[in-house]
Amino acid sequence: MRHFGHISPTAREGLFFREPCTFTADSPARMLSVALGATLYSPATRPSLADDVLKQAARGVVSMVLCLEDSIDDAEVTGAEANLIRQFAELAARDAAAGNHDTASGAAPRDPREATAAVAADVPLLFIRVREPAQITDLVRRLGESARMLSGFVLPKFTEERGRQFLEALAEAESECARRLFAMPVLESPELLHLETRGEILQGIARSVEKHRDRVLALRLGVTDFCSAYGLRRAPDMTAYDVHIVASVIADVVNVLGRADGTGFTITGPVWEYFRRQERMFKPQLRRSPFLEGRAEELRTALIEHDLDGLLREIELDRANGLLGKTCIHPSHVAPVHALSVVSHEEYTDAQDILSPERGGGGVLRSAYTNKMNEVKPHRAWAERTLQRAEVFGVAKEDVGFVDLLAAGLTN
Repeated sequence: MRHFGHISPTAREGLFFREPCTFTADSPARMLSVALGATLYSPATRPSLADDVLKQAARGVVSMVLCLEDSIDDAEVTGAEANLIRQFAELAARDAAAGNHDTASGAAPRDPREATAAVAADVPLLFIRVREPAQITDLVRRLGESARMLSGFVLPKFTEERGRQFLEALAEAESECARRLFAMPVLESPELLHLETRGEILQGIARSVEKHRDRVLALRLGVTDFCSAYGLRRAPDMTAYDVHIVASVIADVVNVLGRADGTGFTITGPVWEYFRRQERMFKPQLRRSPFLEGRAEELRTALIEHDLDGLLREIELDRANGLLGKTCIHPSHVAPVHALSVVSHEEYTDAQDILSPERGGGGVLRSAYTNKMNEVKPHRAWAERTLQRAEVFGVAKEDVGFVDLLAAGLTN
């Protein structure tokens, strides 16, 4: 799979100075943690879940969470688990029919290149959000052979004590299915929000995830739960960073768990709650011109009028505060997240200059765009992270901006 892989090669060539790379569920964890992008959540109760997964993959989604927790009623859990087993079996059957896996012999496909292409076209990285640790081992056993379609589990209300149980269950499940399974802990417990317990809880989480570093793909923020503890809900014109009590938690999480010294983890942006079905409004003009020639201002205005201005500002603030990717509860949020994840030509040029071998001793240089100072040693970690993002999201051509990338992402 690849970001913007759902658009034509010709369209990608017109947009990118450096195209996004391809990757699979077996790619290195460091690459996958950056590549998650807009992680789309879906209730596990949906009767057409397999079809939904493939439909969203065709629209550019590369990671999904199938939820057994807050998105469904307590009484629905048993039925939702059974539905997941059926839907994974359906996905595995389609995968085998595409030539990715010989279910009878367990052998790999004859031509690995064909398998990679089929996977890229069909199935994103899939995670199950569970409620309790025992669900992890139980679900993997019940999934059987179709567990090969699973990338891991999302672990809710993660603290050191709960986390230990979840991560031990994950290790057992890995042994059961003989494949790598990732964890994505969700930081959302009230103890993490409360000032008097925050430091201790963060240190406990840090100990827990460090012990299982190879399994922890990313840490996710449960901002809705943070707001709930104080009876708050941000309006569509407000970002999470405008709610100061939430912003303070995000800052402390990044401070302890998001450091760029090799000890940190990828931390993903919080969910955006608001949406409208603006795709239908965009589709006619997108069909006429995938690059919106002469229509950039029209699309900008439409985005603002349809409640996406707050989302765009929050994505930018996520990046400024050290977060990467975003939890999404509506497909309309995916294209903006991915468009704003592409590295600009200016960023790429700066990063390359900073990391140039002849600059290994440090110093200061004027940027190639002659509009800023690049200080080699202080900006080195930023440059390294920028090139990691450039690898998976690509680098835009010099004259290509967000609106062009968004328009292309919405063309399917």
